[in-house]
Amino acid sequence: MRKRTNLLVLFGALWIAAVSSLTGCATTGTERATKTSNTMQTVEGEYRQVSLQVDATNASLQNLISPEQTDLKKAFYDYRDQVDRMQKLGEQLDKHTADMRKQGQEYFAEWEKQGSTFSNTRLRALSEERRAELRQTFARIPEASIGVKGSLQSYLTDIGEIRKYLSNDLTPSGIEAIRPVARKAMLEGEDLKISIRPVLDAIDRARRSLEQGGAGRGSAPGGLPTREELPVETD
Repeated sequence: MRKRTNLLVLFGALWIAAVSSLTGCATTGTERATKTSNTMQTVEGEYRQVSLQVDATNASLQNLISPEQTDLKKAFYDYRDQVDRMQKLGEQLDKHTADMRKQGQEYFAEWEKQGSTFSNTRLRALSEERRAELRQTFARIPEASIGVKGSLQSYLTDIGEIRKYLSNDLTPSGIEAIRPVARKAMLEGEDLKISIRPVLDAIDRARRSLEQGGAGRGSAPGGLPTREELPVETD
């Protein structure tokens, strides 16, 4: 009896493992698409936060260097806090952008790997076509991002050095000396906001394509077609 029970337990464990393995394979593409889409949404949100934070940082800097400013210490503390927020956002954006790029590469690599296993040539061709279309949409993100990273880094460097300078010379003379540099930094912030717009559009298009053509169809990577989506052969 004990031997029979042990065999039943062993068989049950093997059956559960087999089912789990099959389920994992069936949902891998969908899970990967969802994960990538979520990271893209995070990056998109952070880009929007960067634009808003540029406004807040520039406003605090303008207030600090204003000739009518009578409380330099209070204005400087506000500016310092805004710079801290801007720098933290920049670090988060850099990390999540790298995550998005890596997840996208893994998504397409796995899609290509699984797509090559189709014995049905029509399904293989359809999988390759959809993968190529979505990859092209994804490629627009780094294309639109050209110059953004440099603009962001330049802006972060300038506002950080202004903070450092004024922390040692928070006087009317110090403000007067730094004013041209501050105005240049504010213009850089406005340019940064403009450069972000195409990136937001590219991410939005890619994310919607991923949700509609990837996670939204089927369980395999890239969303294999449903029965209704398959091409109909005619005599």
